[in-house]
Amino acid sequence: MSVAQSLQSLRDSLPKSARMPVVFLGHGSPMNAIEDTEYARGWTALGAALPRPQAILVVSAHWMTRGTTLVDVSAMPRTIHDFYGFPQELYQQRYPAPGAPDLAAEVTTLLASHHAEGDDTWGLDHGAWCVLKFLYPDADVPVFQISLDMTKDLDWHLETGRLLSDLRDRGVLILGSGNIVHNLRTMRMGAGAFDWAEAFDSGFSSKLADRDLAGLADRQGMGSLLSMAHPTVDHYLPALTIAGASDARDQLTFMNEGIDLGSVSMRSFVFH
Repeated sequence: MSVAQSLQSLRDSLPKSARMPVVFLGHGSPMNAIEDTEYARGWTALGAALPRPQAILVVSAHWMTRGTTLVDVSAMPRTIHDFYGFPQELYQQRYPAPGAPDLAAEVTTLLASHHAEGDDTWGLDHGAWCVLKFLYPDADVPVFQISLDMTKDLDWHLETGRLLSDLRDRGVLILGSGNIVHNLRTMRMGAGAFDWAEAFDSGFSSKLADRDLAGLADRQGMGSLLSMAHPTVDHYLPALTIAGASDARDQLTFMNEGIDLGSVSMRSFVFH
């Protein structure tokens, strides 16, 4: 099936709806899932304001692949506890939302240029369920993830968003989860934000507001700030995918602004 045929199949299978927003959330520490934090309260408020989607497609920093984009086609995605050394309460958390296997299969075809393949072994990692439990606490909206191909450069992930953007008119909420600044090596309890972390966070938000998407993917232009903010870019890529799924019709709203532990930006944004 061609991309055009796949897109038509999606249009036929999902009723046309009001255009859905696209959302990027800085998820930070897994402890935000069980603690009363300003970030979790922000996610709860956002969930109350968002329209109810027919399905949710999640791009999380925590599902990384090489040479392919995997799409979770499982009927009941498992809750993945992909972290170590945290309180037992965190490992008891479950998010038993159903999957969306038919839609996921269509998205696999839609992303044929990205070497997409179906996968039924992943599920929902903490980049997904730690925020979804606040957005849609009843876990009653079908949800599935797609992976990040770490062999591709930044503009590839912008293009992923562009390819997915038509889903917005079919009731699908596209949700990215990562962090605009994410350097675990320099985290310090109780530390104020490092100057370079503030500079990258501010530069990102300015480019996004100006719709300078090419600038967000310009490694040379970002220079050493990029490597300081992201020793690895896994937490940055979901923000690019969400930016790529936006267009000139959208309004941009920032939320949960602030830098945690000195070097983890919790800045989130919504195109609506």
